[in-house]
Amino acid sequence: MASIIFGPGNMHARGLRILSGSGTFQYGPFMSGVQRRWKKPVDSARTRLEGRTRDHRLDKLMVQLRNLKLALAVRELISQQRNEYASLQLLSKWRHEVGLNIEIGAFLKKYPHIFQIYMHPVKRNHCCKITQKMTDLIAEEEAVIRENETNIVQRLKKLLMLSTNGTLNMHALWLVRKELGLPDDYRSSMLPKYPHDLYLETPDTLSLVSRDDELAVAKIEEWRKKEYTEKWLAESEIKYTFPINFPTGFKIEKGFREKLKNWQRLPYTKPYEKNDLHPIHNVERIEKRIVGILHELLSLTAEKMIPLERLSHFRRVFATEVNLRELLLKYPGIFYISTKGSAQTVILRESYSKGCLVEPNPVYDVRRKMLDLILSGCRNVGELESAAWLAEEYDQGSCHELQNNMCQVDTANTILELDTDSDSTERSVLRSMEELRYQHFCDSQEKSE
Repeated sequence: MASIIFGPGNMHARGLRILSGSGTFQYGPFMSGVQRRWKKPVDSARTRLEGRTRDHRLDKLMVQLRNLKLALAVRELISQQRNEYASLQLLSKWRHEVGLNIEIGAFLKKYPHIFQIYMHPVKRNHCCKITQKMTDLIAEEEAVIRENETNIVQRLKKLLMLSTNGTLNMHALWLVRKELGLPDDYRSSMLPKYPHDLYLETPDTLSLVSRDDELAVAKIEEWRKKEYTEKWLAESEIKYTFPINFPTGFKIEKGFREKLKNWQRLPYTKPYEKNDLHPIHNVERIEKRIVGILHELLSLTAEKMIPLERLSHFRRVFATEVNLRELLLKYPGIFYISTKGSAQTVILRESYSKGCLVEPNPVYDVRRKMLDLILSGCRNVGELESAAWLAEEYDQGSCHELQNNMCQVDTANTILELDTDSDSTERSVLRSMEELRYQHFCDSQEKSE
């Protein structure tokens, strides 16, 4: 009876399988009816960040900018040396400090337009120095920043006007100095020149002297005015709208267009308007005001992007004490968070087209030239080598020519010396002959007397 019940045919009929070659069960008869518990999918900022529609061009740009930042960090290490060159052995000890996960020699050889590797003539070891092309671009960036000091001061004033009490923390400002186009020594070189606009209330607090209403115009207001005049749109349709640019492949769900249209028409307090005068209790209007503040903050940067971690340092002063990443992910047509590179970076979508800035500025142009050296890689290296070879040949030719000239001068001097020696010898012989004749004449006179 037992052999009939637990036979192979009955086992397969009951949904149980027997391992071949043995009489044991793969799972027991009492485990066949156990069900797995269904877990509700987690919906958080992290899961939405992983499941968002990616913009591959902006991600590719962030990878390229990461390589440029690594190259600039290595350049900073080399420039700190006394003779502005460093051995590869020394740089290999510092590669983890700049975030390199590959060998330093392999990294330097990838960018021959920035780094020049050569054999030291005395120490006989491989050393690295910065190429003249990269050095010129660094000097050009510093010159451009110095020339645009007035624009930088206006940007700082607008940032201070965005804050709730007209102050900014100096540490937070130091973290975003590259994004704002500030020089590294702005505290000592730039701030003392404009005491009527900015002043240090405390060593850690920068304050605004007086509010300038002419600067209290957001970048989005200029876009709305342009759209209103060029496209002849109704003022009610354009008064509170934002430019929307969804990435390729973005899926529009049912009812999304209607929600977006209602949100675009939703009034809100402008970034430079004080919220205390018109208190807001609607959550959607509060969020839209925060979107306007973040939009203006990104518009004030040189490359229209800022790391998310550094953006969080301005939450309290700009009254944006919310989960910024979760808020930014709710508006993928305005902001894009890229996880490529060394950190999560917030990018203003409307400012970029095909990986380039739509409205470039002088600081961006110089940094784009540096990025072009990264993108060049090992291309056109032959031109650099031929130019260096021609310069070396020119130097060698000039040295040979100088040596030939020196030899000719030495020969001429030798001939002149020989001529002068022969002339002096002839003169001495003539003088001695005259003395002998005079002595002979005196002797003859004595004998005659």
